[in-house]
Amino acid sequence: MSAPDDNSVSESADRRRPRRPRSQLRDIAGRRIIAEGLERNFWTDLYFNAMTISWPRFVAALAAAFVALNFIFAVIYDLGDAPIANARQGSLADLFFFSVETTSTVGYGDMHPQTIYGHVIATAENFTGLLLLAVMTGLVFARFSRPRARIIFAKYPVVTKHDGETTLVFRMANARSNFITEATAKLWVLRPTVTEEGKRFVGFEQMRLLRSENPTFALSWTLFHPIDNQSPLFGKDEETLAASQMNFVVSVVGFDEASGQIVRARGVFAAQDLRFGQEYVDFVWVDDQGLRHIDYAKIDATRPVSPNAGAADDKPALNSEMEPAAGAGEVTEDERR
Repeated sequence: MSAPDDNSVSESADRRRPRRPRSQLRDIAGRRIIAEGLERNFWTDLYFNAMTISWPRFVAALAAAFVALNFIFAVIYDLGDAPIANARQGSLADLFFFSVETTSTVGYGDMHPQTIYGHVIATAENFTGLLLLAVMTGLVFARFSRPRARIIFAKYPVVTKHDGETTLVFRMANARSNFITEATAKLWVLRPTVTEEGKRFVGFEQMRLLRSENPTFALSWTLFHPIDNQSPLFGKDEETLAASQMNFVVSVVGFDEASGQIVRARGVFAAQDLRFGQEYVDFVWVDDQGLRHIDYAKIDATRPVSPNAGAADDKPALNSEMEPAAGAGEVTEDERR
């Protein structure tokens, strides 16, 4: 027996060898991640892709699918012998527009199937069109009906004194004119650690919050994490944290009374975003007529801590939970006067 040809052996090996998946660039919470080793399958993640792409791309994809479907059926109609009455012979445009009328169930009446072949293809197109329109309607409704909270997080957490203890402070505000009842906040730190076996491990660790629940979150909410001996930040100065790879995640869950659904929001902060020796500028106040104001443009504003005063949000945080439901915000320096 003769030895097999080298080229045929290599070709069969190439056919058996699985294709190496291409790298995928992902954007997760504003950070670019290159994912490798995953097979790309559009249909597997069809719903996820439809929910996460931008509105222009979503509408363009639906339009492209609609046009492609009708063009394919126009070509199929063209394979028959004059299947559509009043369609010009050899006019693919007439068949395409007849396909559009059939898919959308408009049926102006100028053109209609006149052969068995035309009726069979029209029947198949009607069924396919119903499925496509049902999927399109469901995806559009799903995008519109998703409950979303419009919670704005201050970009820069501050480290200041609160009740005489060094405290990490986060501030957020509800950008809608609604109540989020039974709101619950959690704070996590993502940091690398080294196990006893000497292996590097990156994981989440929950951090304690003072008053992590808010019965009526309507305007603003300030979260406090005391940096005591149980805190992962204990003993770390500004330079150490700035050089670290720590990230902080604030998650908020509550019941939106307007939509009647549970809403969630998340803020992600790097250790380099911390502002030491700073306090938040008041952005909620009451005017002379007793009207409450909130300036969302000032939510990120901070200032150096006055040596003779505590953090500006110390008393607001203590009093905000005792306000009537109509306020549900922070008490400012003007009110305390």
